[in-house]
Amino acid sequence: MSFRFALVGNPNCGKTTMFNEMTGSTQYVGNWAGVTIEKKEGKARKTKEDIRIIDLPGIYSLSPYSMEEIIARDYIINEKPDVIINIVDVTNIERNLYLTTQVMELGIPVVVALNMMDALEAKGDKVDISVLGKSLGVPVVCTSANKGHGISELLEKAIQVAQAAKGKAVLSDIKMYDEEIEKCISEIEKKLVSALKEKNVNPRWAAIKLLEGDEKAKERLNAKESLIEDIQLYQEKLEKHYDNDMETVIADNRYRFISDIVSKAVQKKFKGSELTLSDKIDKVVTHKILAIPMFLLVMFAVFQITFGAVGSFTIDWTDAFINETVAGFATTWLEAGGAAEWLKALVVEGIIAGLGSILVFVPQIMIMFFFLSILEDSGYMARAAFVMDRLLRKLGLSGKSFIPMLMGFGCSTPAIMAARTLENEKDRRLTIILTPFMSCGARLPVYALFTAAFFAQNQSLVIFSIYLLGIIVAILSGILLKNTVLKGEAAPFVMELPPYRIPTFKGLMIHMWDRGKGFIKKAGTVIFAASVIIWFCQSFSFSLTMVEDASQSIFGVVGTFIAPFFAPLGFGEWKSAVALLTGFVAKEAVVATMGILHGVGEVGEDSVELAAALQASFTPLKAYAFMAFTLLYMPCLAAFAAIKREMNSWKWTLFTVGYQTAAAWIVSMLIFQGGRLLGLN
Repeated sequence: MSFRFALVGNPNCGKTTMFNEMTGSTQYVGNWAGVTIEKKEGKARKTKEDIRIIDLPGIYSLSPYSMEEIIARDYIINEKPDVIINIVDVTNIERNLYLTTQVMELGIPVVVALNMMDALEAKGDKVDISVLGKSLGVPVVCTSANKGHGISELLEKAIQVAQAAKGKAVLSDIKMYDEEIEKCISEIEKKLVSALKEKNVNPRWAAIKLLEGDEKAKERLNAKESLIEDIQLYQEKLEKHYDNDMETVIADNRYRFISDIVSKAVQKKFKGSELTLSDKIDKVVTHKILAIPMFLLVMFAVFQITFGAVGSFTIDWTDAFINETVAGFATTWLEAGGAAEWLKALVVEGIIAGLGSILVFVPQIMIMFFFLSILEDSGYMARAAFVMDRLLRKLGLSGKSFIPMLMGFGCSTPAIMAARTLENEKDRRLTIILTPFMSCGARLPVYALFTAAFFAQNQSLVIFSIYLLGIIVAILSGILLKNTVLKGEAAPFVMELPPYRIPTFKGLMIHMWDRGKGFIKKAGTVIFAASVIIWFCQSFSFSLTMVEDASQSIFGVVGTFIAPFFAPLGFGEWKSAVALLTGFVAKEAVVATMGILHGVGEVGEDSVELAAALQASFTPLKAYAFMAFTLLYMPCLAAFAAIKREMNSWKWTLFTVGYQTAAAWIVSMLIFQGGRLLGLN
């Protein structure tokens, strides 16, 4: 038999970790809200049955107030999974059960997974699952997803429930509302039965939603005007009785129902206002004066480790392997096979030199992603978003924008897509414009190459300053744009701060690989193709004849034409201009282009040769201006496509790209010309 199980739960309840444990997927796991933006699907492992697991976005309720809630509710109502597995963070059970009470009303079988039981037991608290299950009227299973405990039992219970239901609607007989409300719901249900026959919607859920005044539900049900008027009479009657609006009355009834259940089923060791360990840490981490300096200090430490002794060792080892072992083997093999000179040049000087100039930085990138994963999975980055809310609000944004901007340090494309979680259109557009200023991992090889060549003694400090420059430009741009083309108040920001947790090694590896694999995949596809094209364009003229002098090649002619645009920035020679041009395809291609155009590809040569070649045409000031331009101009074609898709407007897309490129030119020009005035050239 085949089944579909939907995972539903609050942000930070361990839902995506549960999904990974069930499916073996490398789906991204993070300890802050907004990680899962769209539903994800995978096949359950170690089960006889064919079970598809759907990971829905983390939500606090089924009220359609955010994109995540709309995605989750629409999927459940339209697709009707066989079972809803409701993941509940047992350490915060009162808040999590609010979603449970809504899910129970949908008429779909539910199994509750009490997750993070290990954390609850560590606090000395206890839960009587038999009392809880009986009170809710649904099966309850204890789990600890981060340790893999209880997953098999949860799947077995879900399969049993699915088999017993056999696709039929499951109507809960648990009554959680006052007698007056239950009476009105029952009467509305009777009126709805005939109207809902063809819509395949649970009458009780529809009655509650219409009584609450849910506009989306009204649109979906498309009920007759007379029926809506009848329901409004019930609504007015109850609002007069309770002296409050119906949505609040329903919510109060749910919370009273939850409070009653928790008082019976949960025994807490410590009660009252005793501070938890997370609360004590937050007194320092979220301090209004210390918070931002501490965040900068932590990030600097990450860069120091990444580009210090550890990172340098990995580059030396990888560089030797690629440029000596791999290139040497390829040359020997091609010569033994009697390959033509142009083919040897293509493979060694084009493909291996192009890919090699990128792949040598993979270990450093993985190291950085590893430490960023620790910060995210531990819960620290959620605090950073909270702290940054005060700063972002001055830019016309809320702290929620920090999440896609933070993702921008990994890759601009998913970060731009993550902006869709922002309900306010002005916030969404401003976030999309500013996010690419956060330096993505693809730019890292450029920084690593130039800092190794010109700032070897202060490599981590210089790279940290480049990342900081991106943040400063984003701040200044936000102030400018919010007072001109994107005026308006920032949307309110509410965010849960999850308790601090010790990240699991498996979770860190999944997170690190999920970010790093995109870099490696791009090297094997986009950069591979780009290396071939770059080699061809620097080896052949427009008449398709092979040239000895690269300045006479296709790239030489194009580069010479566009080089004056970059002259005020300090790097107005054709090779640099062409490298930045190929960077529009992918930022990694900048380094690949530099390697090929400077002829670094012979056996035994390594990145030291490329650094020496750059020193002949760059100074430290020019190198810094070049890195600044690489940081700020349009990220890549994939990011451009994401901007167009999320903006849904060519006008705003072209404005975004134009603004980013203009900002890059102005900032780089100020750095170079200002440096010259100060005598730094």
